[in-house]
Amino acid sequence: MSDSSGWASAPAAHRDAIEAETARFVEVVKGADLTAPVPGCPGWTLVDLVRHAGSVQRWFSVLLRQLVQEPPRSRDVDLQLPAHEDGYADWLAASAAEARSVFAVTDPDAPMWAWGADQHARFWVRRMLFETLVHRADAELALGLRPVIDRDLATDGVDEFLVNLPFAAFFAPKVADLRGNGETVRFRCTDTDGDWLVRLRPDGFGIDGIDGGDEDAAVQGTAGDLLLLMYGRLDRRSDAFEVHGDEELLTRWFTNSAF
Repeated sequence: MSDSSGWASAPAAHRDAIEAETARFVEVVKGADLTAPVPGCPGWTLVDLVRHAGSVQRWFSVLLRQLVQEPPRSRDVDLQLPAHEDGYADWLAASAAEARSVFAVTDPDAPMWAWGADQHARFWVRRMLFETLVHRADAELALGLRPVIDRDLATDGVDEFLVNLPFAAFFAPKVADLRGNGETVRFRCTDTDGDWLVRLRPDGFGIDGIDGGDEDAAVQGTAGDLLLLMYGRLDRRSDAFEVHGDEELLTRWFTNSAF
């Protein structure tokens, strides 16, 4: 994949985007009915969504502050949850402030344990960003709003998802079923140069470095829509996407790639 945006190699941009995305998230939920259901997270209300997003920021901040070198045995973190629901928006803003304070003293190139491909502190910054962004979109969708996502940022988000998905089986067990005999699925952005060819192999799957050739199935749409598709917030059969190729292969991919 060619990436003219430079997002993937720019931890400082990721840090700034976390702050911006959290601010947008706070603006969306401040004064909203926090008992509203969240379609993107079945069974959750908006307060559950906000609590989760802020908790993730605070937990990742602890991991970064400690530069953990092995998988943590506990996720116990002092969350400092607000006493009342009307305090959750400000609490989420404070979660981002906590993350910012950690980023200020953390070398993004410092080696540390991570569950994904990149065993450096920058992994957690990038992961925090897209966790926050997708849940900001969840909040907007729950309130009947259409999420707007920067196209270069969304392109980086699709890349982050596909690069790390092969490592996600320990918490998303269906990922282990994404195997094959060389079948390929192409995901392409229509508004950026984002282009990924995923190849399924007997031992797993990954992004193929070969740009040419005929893929077995393909999905293309704007970067923002593709990002929401990856996370199951949009359906590939919607008018937002152009789809062609092996429908069974696409069904297998989307059935097993959720996390």
